[in-house]
Amino acid sequence: QVQVVESGGGLVQPGGSLRLSCVASGSIFRIYDMSWYRQAPGKQRELVVAVIWTGGTKYAESVKGRFNISRDNAKNTLYLQMNSLKLEDTAVYYCNVRLGSSWSLSNYWGQGTQVTVSS
Repeated sequence: QVQVVESGGGLVQPGGSLRLSCVASGSIFRIYDMSWYRQAPGKQRELVVAVIWTGGTKYAESVKGRFNISRDNAKNTLYLQMNSLKLEDTAVYYCNVRLGSSWSLSNYWGQGTQVTVSS
């Protein structure tokens, strides 16, 4: 069993900052990548940032320069520092963890954490 738990969401004013955390626990045999996705009301889920554990990071164009990813390998934890937040960043943010190798991956999702940007 693998558990993925997000935390850190909340209500923030435009221009403010939030830091999200994602912890993967349980039968973690090999992390391939960890990613943050978000889904706004009435919209499809979209990739915010993906981190390949052996190297490589991909940010969505809409968050480049504002969001920053970091991680704690020993704790299987991924952090998302969100700065200069905009109204359009309002969404439920989900953490995704993929275990294994590129030719065989197991996919796990967290329950999501709400981020609301509002004045």
